[in-house]
Amino acid sequence: MTTITLDLPDALVQRAGQAARVMHRTLPEVLTVMLQGALPALDDVPPQLQAELLEMTWLDDQSLLEIAKESMSPQEQAQLAKLSMKADLGPDEQAMLESLRAHYGELTLRKARALALMSVRSGKGLLGAKRAN
Repeated sequence: MTTITLDLPDALVQRAGQAARVMHRTLPEVLTVMLQGALPALDDVPPQLQAELLEMTWLDDQSLLEIAKESMSPQEQAQLAKLSMKADLGPDEQAMLESLRAHYGELTLRKARALALMSVRSGKGLLGAKRAN
């Protein structure tokens, strides 16, 4: 483990301290978890997406919400489904299928990153805990 010294705004330290008290954790634990949430592991992320996913940290909540709502067009979805079900693909169809799958994967990574950032910012779990009645 590496020890570092940071100059942080007082208000941020107070918020982190409050979170630590509420969760019965230490301040370093809270800050470590928050940094882990803000800085994604990029080991299996395509190189062309790595910078974009990191830069999303600085987007405002409305921009993140817009990314989280993005989806493939109905035409792309239909074409992906059709090509995925087809047994024998020609070279052009195979290339199109690979392109659509790559697009779907990149879209999914962006959406997941946006949702994770919004969850960290809100202090609430991404999927929300079920409440007892």
